[in-house]
Amino acid sequence: MYVCSCFQVTEAQVQQHAGGGACTPRQIASACKAGTDCGSCVRRIQAILGRGSCPRRDLAEEGAPVFADLDEAA
Repeated sequence: MYVCSCFQVTEAQVQQHAGGGACTPRQIASACKAGTDCGSCVRRIQAILGRGSCPRRDLAEEGAPVFADLDEAA
């Protein structure tokens, strides 16, 4: 089922990006453009993200550095 009709992005694709670390609608938009045209799918994306776990959020709750790559580069 399409979440974003403008760019033909499916719920499975949003979940795949979320599994890869995208935890916000903005990060999903960066990954696949969903939510960047008419915006009517943003609430649906938020709902999908709210249902699953977010690897970065889980790390942050454990006190681990979320942006480890940035810490190493500094």
